[in-house]
Amino acid sequence: MANTFHRVGNGPHPVLVLPGWFGDAHAFEPIEAWLDGGAFSYVFMDYRGYGGMRDAPGDYTIDEIATDALALADELGFASFSLIGHSMGGMAIERIAALAPERVRALVAVAPVPCGGIRMDAARRALFEGAAVQVEQRRTIIDRSTGGRLPASWVAWKAAYSAARSMPAAFAAYFHAWADTDFSDAIDGRHPLKALVGRHDPVFNAALMADTYARRYPLASVEVLENAGHYPMNETPLALAAAIESFLLSVSPAPASARTR
Repeated sequence: MANTFHRVGNGPHPVLVLPGWFGDAHAFEPIEAWLDGGAFSYVFMDYRGYGGMRDAPGDYTIDEIATDALALADELGFASFSLIGHSMGGMAIERIAALAPERVRALVAVAPVPCGGIRMDAARRALFEGAAVQVEQRRTIIDRSTGGRLPASWVAWKAAYSAARSMPAAFAAYFHAWADTDFSDAIDGRHPLKALVGRHDPVFNAALMADTYARRYPLASVEVLENAGHYPMNETPLALAAAIESFLLSVSPAPASARTR
């Protein structure tokens, strides 16, 4: 199935970019103009049920996202590549690395959901489940996840955008995919990993990264982005772009046999 991706740059280091639960292939648009297209080839992909693939049927699971991403890498001739994933996409890039570890160069996890999922009490779970059909509940989640400090107009825009760019059934299924999936036993921790979290993110913060990524990946590092919550690509786009590329530029070049054809 053809993915409705778009590409920024044609550099020798391919990077697949996976959005979060509230995003699609254009979720990182605020940073795209500032990326180094001479050094990297960034490919921003959609999920089934989202964006340009809104009507594509699927099971809407983390495994499906991972296999679709690997199929896209094959289509583009990327023998090896790095991965960026935001929120739900952070879990998905870990799954890709577990399925094809020899192809993955490095991981950048932005406000990521760990590979073991997230425990929730009944009230919080009901809020997230209801967000599939209630835009107001999407606004509540977005506002809380950014520390209740951003303009109400932006929160409303973000919620409306996600509702317009996703199928309710897919959105509902992906919640259970990221909240309840656990493949932590499949992580071997061989990859360099950078976790980037916002200072004002109440859940996906430095403490959670220390309990998850830092324990599972010996080469992991964690950086806190000041003045950001759960959506640093919107809140602090320049800081996020700089943090991503400073890390990726530090990753050793891929062997000649594994570079983009």
